Amino acid sequence: MKALTEKDIRGSFVNCSKGEAARLPLPRELATRPWGDLDFLGWRDLSAPDRSYLVTEGPGGGLVGVALRFASAKRGLLHRSMCGLCLTLHPGSGVSLMTARKRGKEGREGNSLGLYMCTDLACSLYVRGKKQPEPGGRFEETLTVDEQIGRMMGNLTGFLDRL
Repeated sequence: MKALTEKDIRGSFVNCSKGEAARLPLPRELATRPWGDLDFLGWRDLSAPDRSYLVTEGPGGGLVGVALRFASAKRGLLHRSMCGLCLTLHPGSGVSLMTARKRGKEGREGNSLGLYMCTDLACSLYVRGKKQPEPGGRFEETLTVDEQIGRMMGNLTGFLDRL
């Protein structure tokens, strides 16, 4: 993914108003992100712990951004959950059900769509082996890294298309 500017990011959101997009906090370390290793930009809102944001390139080359919400996990939960994008396993609260308000009229009526995702939205780094999950968090696969990236992006595109 190419480096994104603040203007690019704020103009990409499809499930919130322009005013909401203008007020959302951007990641502080935007200039130092490993852009060559990212298939999408994802970050958590440090001022609102139940909010995250994701921006990716759409099929037509434009950017698509979505505002996400998630319920915080209960403390002490010792199960493993699998990310629906990159298929990484995480213990405890490493995977969260993230919901995105649907676009248009359906979204204004309160309809949303959810997907279990890595809570830190670092799926691209997990797939490439640049970030390591807890032991046992990635299956050994016969797919190449490029094929795993393709599958992850197909999962993300499917989610965004349903919005």
